[in-house]
Amino acid sequence: MDSEELLAQLADIHMPSVITYWPPAPGWWLLAVAFIGLCVFLGRKLARYSKLHKICQHALAELERCYQEFAGADDVDAGTLKLRYINEFNSVIRRVALFHFPQDKVASLSGQAWVDFIREKGDSFRLDDEIAAALSYGRFQTKCDVDVEAMNSLGQQWITSLYLGKTAREAPGNA
Repeated sequence: MDSEELLAQLADIHMPSVITYWPPAPGWWLLAVAFIGLCVFLGRKLARYSKLHKICQHALAELERCYQEFAGADDVDAGTLKLRYINEFNSVIRRVALFHFPQDKVASLSGQAWVDFIREKGDSFRLDDEIAAALSYGRFQTKCDVDVEAMNSLGQQWITSLYLGKTAREAPGNA
């Protein structure tokens, strides 16, 4: 056998098949799964934050409605107006607490235990002795003198800290 016969027996050189983008390599599949998982996780976080933000805004609007009723009232008896505001304030704060904590832990609280709960669970650095007394025993008094503006500010800060986790010291514009 000579070399020409051997060369004749060889097959022609053929080009490899064209490299396509589909199906991707296993590493790309893992990256896609991780990306989809991250998108689902972030979507749920965003939806939860959006829901809590909406509920927080509703609770703050309810608190503001109570304050506007107090501020816009033309009654000459400021003591009765303050007692009504204290009761409405307590009602809003208690509903917020019932949303965040188990009912059996919150619903039965009253007096000093209620004030201690407010101090312990949310941002309440504005809760002074006067407001604490009004929250614990104000609804049972015939006359109660409390700084309604400070109480309203406390309520806004407490509600915001529970829903959004912001403290008044962290929020922009507060010192």
